[in-house]
Amino acid sequence: MSPEGPMPVVVVGGLHADARRATVEQLLREVPGSVALHHDLSSGPTSTVRRSIRDTTGDLSWADTPLINDCACCALREDLVPELERLADGALTRLAVVELWDSVEPRAMAEVIAARGDGVFRLTNVMTAVDPALVLACLTNGDDLAEAGLAAALTDERTVGDTFARQLEYAPVLSLADSPATGRDDLALLRQLHPTARQIHIASGKLGVAAVAGFDVAAAAAAQHPACARLPHDWDEEGISTFVWQRRRPFHPGRLYAALEDLCCAAARSRGRFWLADRPDSLLAWDAAGGALCVEHAGPWMASLPDAAWEMMPAERRTAAALDWHPEHGDRCQHLVFTSPGLDRAGLLSLLDSCLLTDDELASGPASCSPPTGFDELLGAVA
Repeated sequence: MSPEGPMPVVVVGGLHADARRATVEQLLREVPGSVALHHDLSSGPTSTVRRSIRDTTGDLSWADTPLINDCACCALREDLVPELERLADGALTRLAVVELWDSVEPRAMAEVIAARGDGVFRLTNVMTAVDPALVLACLTNGDDLAEAGLAAALTDERTVGDTFARQLEYAPVLSLADSPATGRDDLALLRQLHPTARQIHIASGKLGVAAVAGFDVAAAAAAQHPACARLPHDWDEEGISTFVWQRRRPFHPGRLYAALEDLCCAAARSRGRFWLADRPDSLLAWDAAGGALCVEHAGPWMASLPDAAWEMMPAERRTAAALDWHPEHGDRCQHLVFTSPGLDRAGLLSLLDSCLLTDDELASGPASCSPPTGFDELLGAVA
C-alpha cells in the first residue's frame, strides 16, 4: 500500500463491540501508518458525539461534535468526511480505519464515503466484526435499540435483531473473534446467513490485505435489493437449516396476513420478495429477524413496466428479471428464505402453500380477494 494516490479507507462495524475493537486494533498493527477514526454515540441521541482518532500508540486527538436534528448518525455523517479529508491532506496516513459505533449500519456510511471522496480518499472495503457465539442471540433479540441503550436518534425504531442482520449481510468480509464458546452450529449459522462473505479470523494476520481489496458500492446495494438479492440456497448443517420456498402464483392477501405472525416466528431470520393478488404491480420485500417483520414496497415488478422503461432500470434488475421470467407472470414470483436452528420445513411448506391462491381463486380473478385486508394498513392504498 502506497501513501501516493487517494487514501484507502476501510469501514469496520458490528454490534459485537469487543470483536469490533479487536479487529480495529489488529488492522492498526498490520498496517504501519494507519489510524482509526471513531465516533462514540453512547451519549446520544440527546447529547453530543465524541470523535477520537488513534493509532497503535493510543489517542492522537479527540473532539465533540453537536447533534444534527437530534440524530447522532447525522452528526457522524457530517463530521466524518471533513476528518477523512484532513487525514488525507496530511499524506501520512496509509490506511484510515473508520470504526462505527455499535448500532450504526455500514451501508449508509460506506455510501457517504464512496460518494464524497473526490479523489482524496477512496473506500477500499467494508468489514463486520462478529463473535460467532453471539450470532444467534443477537439475531433473535427483538428488543428495540432504545431499550438496549443503542438508539442513534430519538426516532430510531430499529430492533437489535434486524440491525444486526443488516450489518452482517452487507459486508463482504466478516472478521471473526476466536471465542472459546463458539460451537460448530454457530459457524454453520454464520455460513448460511451470509454464504458469499469472506470469513477472516482476527488473529490470522490477513485483515490488512483484505482492508484494501476493493469495494463496489453499487454492487453491494444491488445485492441488498429484494429484486436481485443474493439469497442463501437450501442448506442443512450442524442442526442449522435454510429453507428456500419459491412459487409463481400470487398470495391471497387475507390468508397471508393471518399467517404473518406464525411465519415471522418460524425462523431466526427470513427474507425475500413476494407478490399479492390484489397488488400485481408491486414487488414486496420481506425482512424478518428477532420476531419482528418488515413488509414494504420495493418498487415495481419489471413485468408491470412498458418496454421503454427497461433501459432505465439498473442492469442488475434487468438480469434478475430475465432469469426469473415466466411466460404468464413475468418476473413476479414468491422467493422467501428461512434460516434457523430447528427449522420446521414441512410446517413452513404447508403454511406458505396454503396462503397461495387456489385454482378456483385464480380463475375468479381479483374478485376472489375481498378487501380490505391487513396489508392495506401495512402498505397503504392498493397499488
